[in-house]
Amino acid sequence: MIRLALDQGAQLSMNQETTSTTEPNNKDFIREIIDQDLESGKHSAIVTRFPPEPNGYLHIGHAKSICLNFGIAEEYKGRCHLRFDDTNPAKEDQEYVDSIKEDVRWLGFDWKENLHFSSDYFDQLYDWAVHLIREGKAYVDDLNVEDMRAYRGSLTEAGKDSPFRTRSVEENLNLFAAMKNGDFDEGAKVLRAKIDMAHPNLNMRDPVLYRILKKHHHRTGNTWCIYPNYDFTHGESDALEHITHSLCTLEFENHRPLYEWFIDNLPVPSQPRQIEFARLNLTYTVISKRKLLQLVEDQQVSGWDDPRMPTLSGMRRRGYTPESIRHFCGRIGITKFNATTDVALLEHSLREDLNLNSPRVMAVLDPIKVVITNYPEDQVEEMEAANHPGDESFGTRKVPFCRELYIERDDFMEDAPRKFFRMSVGREVRFRAAYFIKCEEVVKDEHGEVIELRCTYDPETRGGNNPPDGRKVKGTIHWVSARHAIDAEVRIYDRLFTVENPDSEEGDFTNYLNPDSLKILTKCKLEPSLTTAAPGDRFQFERLGYFCRDNKNTDQLVFNRTVPLRDSWGKQQRK
Repeated sequence: MIRLALDQGAQLSMNQETTSTTEPNNKDFIREIIDQDLESGKHSAIVTRFPPEPNGYLHIGHAKSICLNFGIAEEYKGRCHLRFDDTNPAKEDQEYVDSIKEDVRWLGFDWKENLHFSSDYFDQLYDWAVHLIREGKAYVDDLNVEDMRAYRGSLTEAGKDSPFRTRSVEENLNLFAAMKNGDFDEGAKVLRAKIDMAHPNLNMRDPVLYRILKKHHHRTGNTWCIYPNYDFTHGESDALEHITHSLCTLEFENHRPLYEWFIDNLPVPSQPRQIEFARLNLTYTVISKRKLLQLVEDQQVSGWDDPRMPTLSGMRRRGYTPESIRHFCGRIGITKFNATTDVALLEHSLREDLNLNSPRVMAVLDPIKVVITNYPEDQVEEMEAANHPGDESFGTRKVPFCRELYIERDDFMEDAPRKFFRMSVGREVRFRAAYFIKCEEVVKDEHGEVIELRCTYDPETRGGNNPPDGRKVKGTIHWVSARHAIDAEVRIYDRLFTVENPDSEEGDFTNYLNPDSLKILTKCKLEPSLTTAAPGDRFQFERLGYFCRDNKNTDQLVFNRTVPLRDSWGKQQRK
């Protein structure tokens, strides 16, 4: 497997705020096929589909498929269907249907009137199964799961026919009708296609078409107790919807002969073409609904929308923008080979978008008090601060300044080295948009911990400007007025796993969960403008990173760190 990482130029741009984005190259092999089909007259309009199974929440891997299918439909002025593959009532739920709709809309796509469900076609699929039986191309089998697996053979050994493969058409029709009527228990019988038990492709060795599942379906209720398998449903649904190009990930490449066999052997109204492309794999991530469900059920995370999860709902809650995800999907492109993309590239796309579109504010996450001894006790000034230093259209805001302030504890060092350009005893530093401040004295508690800094200010430097005598300082730090600060909880999220590929390591993938993937800070002090931040609003906390107000804890002020200003994780791993 190939790993796609940032090139040198992109890596450099990650370490600075940038005002440019890279336009993706949209001419991939799938679009070339579509161009040829249009030029040849095979198709006059393009129809694609995104067909999720409603058995979990969508993740970043689905975003690639969504952007591809809906993107192609937009580019070629065609249409893209949202179709739910709801053929397994044991695992599906309306909650998942609703979440998938929300995620697709959030990414910026609209299926308009083209919303479909595989369950819409249950009657037609049943009739087509009967058609295969009448044609002698399907039969009811009584083998149990273990025997069926044993009869299937292997890659080097042909399978053998089921003893029930020779049942007559009439007997098969009667048994299949009895299956539909609920006369048999789950697992007692299945309907199988009659193809070739010696076929080199195992998917063609008499695959199961229908199985008995006496479960309540979220749309059809208890109308059905038999349900079609994915392979029997997918191509026929495509044909019914007149899909021109059925775009699937590479794991379905071996299923394509079966897809085409059904299309060729049923009286379908159109001839869709299946094309496979490489799925998205990310470092420090698992992209498997089964494994993500395990994390949820084992309470390793708080839910599907936990901001550490690669689900779109989790990424949205963390502060990701749909624009950054769409741009990332365009950036990585569409290929026919499996690769693993460095998650740093996703974060790079995110930083590019947030840098352009996030207003700047000041917040102190680990506060230490600063008292300006020569500042009037009752005086309050309104300092004018730019909301975005690179974009004047964001305007400015007023930030209160008074005698007592908070700064970050990391911005002070009592015995600082020469190249420490933040606050230290006897050194002067600029407070953003305020004054030059000099630390004169350190106050400690009985344990020797610094609890207060006694400082002086230069009134000639209002706005952070250089004084008349022309002296300069190298350090600029952020601050919050102690009298006006608002309290908030800030959640620092990091990567969910400690290794690049949790799936490839020995043992359970959960052994590699990052114990430091979430840190909750409860003593944070924020500038008062953030009082009005709405759930989902995004900001750059100056010098700290990008944050958004949590969209779930609306009864309290909670901010989630979306991403640091720089890729500090990569530096840690290289040490």
